[in-house]
Amino acid sequence: MSRGRPFRALVSLEEALERVLSRVGPVDRTETVPIDEALDRVLAQDIKATMDVPGFERSAMDGYAVRAEDTYGATDMEPLMLRPVGTVHAGEVPSGTVGEGECMYVATGAMRPEGADSVVMVEYTEEVDGGTMTMIRRAVHPGENVSRRDADIKEGTVPLRAGARLGASRIGTAAALGVSELEVYARPVVAIAGTGNEVRPLGEELGPGQVYDINTHTISAAVRGLGGTALVLGLVRDSHEALSEALDKALAMADIAVFTGGSSVGERDLLVDVFGERGEVLFHGVQVKPGKPVLAVDCGGKLAFGLPGYPTSCLSSGMLFLEPVLAKMGRRPQATPVAVEARLGRRVVSTIGRTQFLTVRLEDGTAHPAFKESGAITSMAEADGYVIIPSNVDLMDRDEQVEVHML
Repeated sequence: MSRGRPFRALVSLEEALERVLSRVGPVDRTETVPIDEALDRVLAQDIKATMDVPGFERSAMDGYAVRAEDTYGATDMEPLMLRPVGTVHAGEVPSGTVGEGECMYVATGAMRPEGADSVVMVEYTEEVDGGTMTMIRRAVHPGENVSRRDADIKEGTVPLRAGARLGASRIGTAAALGVSELEVYARPVVAIAGTGNEVRPLGEELGPGQVYDINTHTISAAVRGLGGTALVLGLVRDSHEALSEALDKALAMADIAVFTGGSSVGERDLLVDVFGERGEVLFHGVQVKPGKPVLAVDCGGKLAFGLPGYPTSCLSSGMLFLEPVLAKMGRRPQATPVAVEARLGRRVVSTIGRTQFLTVRLEDGTAHPAFKESGAITSMAEADGYVIIPSNVDLMDRDEQVEVHML
């Protein structure tokens, strides 16, 4: 009598991704956060400008504010003389106006004084006669070196629209308008639980046959890196009752449930039964290496994943599915890995019918396979990237040109 339950049908990676992505949509919850905590968040409402930026005409250069017509004909060989009538620094209000034959020193960002319509850069000027006159060596045209009012943002326009991903420059745009808080879409919440009676929390002393919990830490780190919020539920006993209780808790608290371990076909691999009682099994077993025993279930509109217990398989398959799912739920573009060309360091025999993600180390343009086994987390920790071996390829030779997707 068999003590396991073989996978009945494996689905291709492409089909598996299509099935899970068809069951999720963007998160609609919103929250208000301080502007300094909004980096990389997605804006949930338009920001309409309630003011012009800048709210005044200002000098774009250090120099002298002048009437352009008073500089016509000025050259290095035949400079013109203007009488200085004051100084204005950034943040100050000009104390006077500029009339015919006059000029006023202005710092970059300072208000344009009335009467002046342009600025001569300081490099083309010189104070003479003890500072009582200013020599002008270059003519300017009206508006030259002056930033107009509303040159950056015009009142009534919408410089930031809902759906925009907030990088540093967009946060700066909000700050320019005096906005201190931003309404953003909530991050997708992922509840994470580890299974396996042999798995112990960090800090406990290990007994015979026991190992430390790796998977809840790697998956929670991956979730945070992908723009989600990780809710770690800890370790769950390998029993139908404990797993059922933990799954119900995860689904009540989060948008996605991820359980690590227990997704394979051994007699203690109970997730497929527990998950199946809560919803529709989308697939159990994917044509991918590492990560074949991946389980996905639609639990009434919320996805639940069962990932392999071996650390490399767990993290690899977790990233494979969580990255596109969280991107769609979080209204973010899916990341495009940076890829480089390299030569394969040795012959690699793959498994026909399964897409393989082969971790590699890069040395002088050569990709050396770093994969040890699915249970070795260093297979990924020591890798610089991975090579995708298609499901219809069973062998790649040494020195074969490959594309390495950087981690």
